[in-house]
Amino acid sequence: MEICAKCGLPTQACVCEQIVKSSQRIKVSTDKKRYGKIVTLVSGFESEVDVRKIAKALKNELACGGTYKDDTIELQGNHTKKIKELLVKLGFEGDSIS
Repeated sequence: MEICAKCGLPTQACVCEQIVKSSQRIKVSTDKKRYGKIVTLVSGFESEVDVRKIAKALKNELACGGTYKDDTIELQGNHTKKIKELLVKLGFEGDSIS
């Protein structure tokens, strides 16, 4: 059985990611790309969080395309109204999302 180096618990019971998720300041904004297309930007993730997994979950829930670059998730379309409740469902603190 493998042991996490940070918290000392077995890797199945590791709480490092939950602790990091609760202490982040996440910023949700929109940007206008080429040809007037709107994208939703979700930024402020720390390096301990798996941004790829979060981006995939958000794209599946919102039924949209998107990508992640440099700890920023880019989603096609304007999803600012729905994104907060989805991030809370994924384990982030609701009051840390702006």
